[in-house]
Amino acid sequence: MTTIRTYLAAAALLLGGATLAAAATPGEFDSECVMGLALGKDIETDCSVNTVFNGKTYCFGNEQAKTIFLKKPEEFLTKAQVYYSSKGQ
Repeated sequence: MTTIRTYLAAAALLLGGATLAAAATPGEFDSECVMGLALGKDIETDCSVNTVFNGKTYCFGNEQAKTIFLKKPEEFLTKAQVYYSSKGQ
């Protein structure tokens, strides 16, 4: 019984650690919503809704923004980069 408890406790600790590591991953554009930037708006996010595209993590304000982004990622990234660069970052 003790072995099972120890195993379950270790598994919970590992899973919790993985969750914390994922949440701490910063996104491009200072973790602002890529779709917001593409539309010329500053929308801060906690990056809990994100995707990896071409090896980089991009954050979104909600799932709908992510879904729209994934239809034309290159187009939206170009618009986001233009706006983000204009802010003097």
